[in-house]
Amino acid sequence: MNAPADDACVVRVNVFLSRCGVASRRGADKLIASSRVTVNGLPAKLGTRIDTTRDVVCLDGREINPVGSKTTLVMNKPSGYLVSRRDPHYTRTVYDLLPSEYAHLVPIGRLDLDTEGVLLMTNDGELVEHLTHPRYRVPRVYRALVKGHPDAQALYRLRNGVEIEGGTTSPAEVTVCEKRKDTSELELVLREGRKREVRLMCRAVGHEVLRLKRTEFAGIGLAGLATAAWRVLSAVECERLWNHVECADGRGD
Repeated sequence: MNAPADDACVVRVNVFLSRCGVASRRGADKLIASSRVTVNGLPAKLGTRIDTTRDVVCLDGREINPVGSKTTLVMNKPSGYLVSRRDPHYTRTVYDLLPSEYAHLVPIGRLDLDTEGVLLMTNDGELVEHLTHPRYRVPRVYRALVKGHPDAQALYRLRNGVEIEGGTTSPAEVTVCEKRKDTSELELVLREGRKREVRLMCRAVGHEVLRLKRTEFAGIGLAGLATAAWRVLSAVECERLWNHVECADGRGD
């Protein structure tokens, strides 16, 4: 008997065809409706779900497989490393921490030079687009050490939107984790990904950020990763990233 499928590997067949570069999801639906797509030899239907690890999908009798090898990794970015391939003003970039075989990967979003923590990198352009687009409200979790002790009014503003460069931020989930003599440690969950958003938000309410670390992005954290270390995500983890986006889009699989 076959082992039960991992839920993260089960997607709609139109999603699978889109990821393989066959057509857009709408175009894939047209191919399915025209009876040109089969799953394990049987005609696919709109809404058919497949297990990407074992089901065989064909278009006009030709088996469909993902185009090329897609790789996504997570790095525990240290402070002082630029998220860029090169810059005349900085000598150290995150690419210095990777072997040459991963030099083609691009970052999913950015982290400031002095910000640490979770950095996802991939050669999957569609994944980059979806995880960074504000429409999908992908959660990013940060730990911020700030000057002083935010009062109820400051926390209210962070939780309900703050006026910064470029307009008002979306509401953030904010928790005071620890208060020290002259500083506080906050956890913030943001779903926009604006440039320097955490630093600008905290500054706007009167509490400068002294240290900032992203601890999670789209459900991927730093468990077991030392500073400057990295690891390639498993196929199941990558499918979970996609499921996260699709559920946020109202098309959960």
